[in-house]
Amino acid sequence: MFKLLPQKKKTTFVASFCTNVLFTMRELEKCSDEDIIILKTHQCFITFEDNPNRTIIKLKAPHIMDWFRSIYHLATSRMVFVDNYYGFLAVTKFRSGTKCIQLWHAAGAIKKFGLKDLSIENRHPRACKRFRKVYGRFDFVVVGSEKMAVIFRESFDLSAKRILRTGIPRTDFFFDTVAKHEAAKFLIQEFPIIGEKKVILYAPTYRDHRLQAGDLRLDIEKMYEVLSDEYVLFLSLHPKASVSIQNEYPDFVFDASGGVHINHLLVIADVLISDYSSVPFEFSLLNKPMVFFAYDLEEYAQNKGFWEDYEELVPGPVVKTTGELIDVLKNGEYRLEQVRDFANEWNKYSNGKSSKRLINTLYNNT
Repeated sequence: MFKLLPQKKKTTFVASFCTNVLFTMRELEKCSDEDIIILKTHQCFITFEDNPNRTIIKLKAPHIMDWFRSIYHLATSRMVFVDNYYGFLAVTKFRSGTKCIQLWHAAGAIKKFGLKDLSIENRHPRACKRFRKVYGRFDFVVVGSEKMAVIFRESFDLSAKRILRTGIPRTDFFFDTVAKHEAAKFLIQEFPIIGEKKVILYAPTYRDHRLQAGDLRLDIEKMYEVLSDEYVLFLSLHPKASVSIQNEYPDFVFDASGGVHINHLLVIADVLISDYSSVPFEFSLLNKPMVFFAYDLEEYAQNKGFWEDYEELVPGPVVKTTGELIDVLKNGEYRLEQVRDFANEWNKYSNGKSSKRLINTLYNNT
C-alpha cells in the first residue's frame, strides 16, 4: 500500500552494527540535503546525534506505530542500506526505482556464512528459500578486497555486477589520525590504567551455544599471576553474549563489551587475541600483533567451515590453551610481516576514502 505513495528524495538505513551506517550517513550529509531515516535494531548501541534531516526510529514489531513508519520509509525511499541479514527482506519487494545496498558488518571472513555455512544443511528447505530471497534483494554489496568479492558472490549467490569495490566505510577511521587520537584520549580518561600498562584485547567470535561471558576458556587467574605486572586484559564480547561476569581481578580485567566501540578499543590495544572473528581484518590496518586462541578449532571447522586453511590464513600464532597463549605473549612470538601482507590483501580498496567513494558511486547519477 505504501508503494502507491510517491517516492521521496530519501535514504533509509537499517542498522544493527551501525558503524558502517554512521560513516556512510555522515558522508552523504556532506554533499546532499537527502532526508535520512535510521531504523535502529536493539543491537545498535550508537547514539546518533541530532540533525534536521535525520529521523531515528526503533525497529521493533511490538511498537506498532514505529513498525508502520518503518514500512512507510522503506517503501518510499530511493536508497536503502542494510548492514546485516534481515529476514523481513524476504517479503520486502522494493519498487523498481529503489536500490538496496548491503554494507555488511565484516571487512573479511574466516568462517563460512550465508549459503556456504555448513550448518545450512540442517535447516528446513523453507529457511533456505528465505535466505535466497533475502540475498536476492541486494542490488549491491560493498567490499574492501577481491577476496571478499569472491566470498560474497558464493555466500549470497550474486553476479559480478552487484559487487561495489569502494572499500569498507568504517575503515576510514583507521586512516584518520585526529579521530584515533581522540578515541585513545577518551579511553585513557575512562581507564587510566591504559597509560600505565600494555593492553591485551580479547575479542572472540559469537558462538551459538555459548552465550555466557563467563565461558571464556581463558584461565584468568593464571594470566593474572604471570602477566599482570606488564599487561591488563580488556574484554570485547559479541553483543549477543551475556556480559555479566564475576571479576575477581578488577585491576587486571576490564569488560568493555557493548559500551565501547570495538574500533576505539583496537586503537589502544597493544595485542589482539581473537579466533574466528572478523576483527583482525581491521586491526591489521594498525600493523600490531595478533594471537589466535582457537581452543575449539576442529569442532568449529566441522560445524561452520573455513574459507581457507585456518592456520595458513590467520596472521599470527595459533594457540589452544592459556599456557600457550601466555608463552607467546611473554616471548613476543608474533608475525608482523604476515600482518602487513594480510592487511594489504584484505583491505585493498579501503584506503581512508571508502565512504566518499561509495556515496559518489551511488548518488552522482541519481
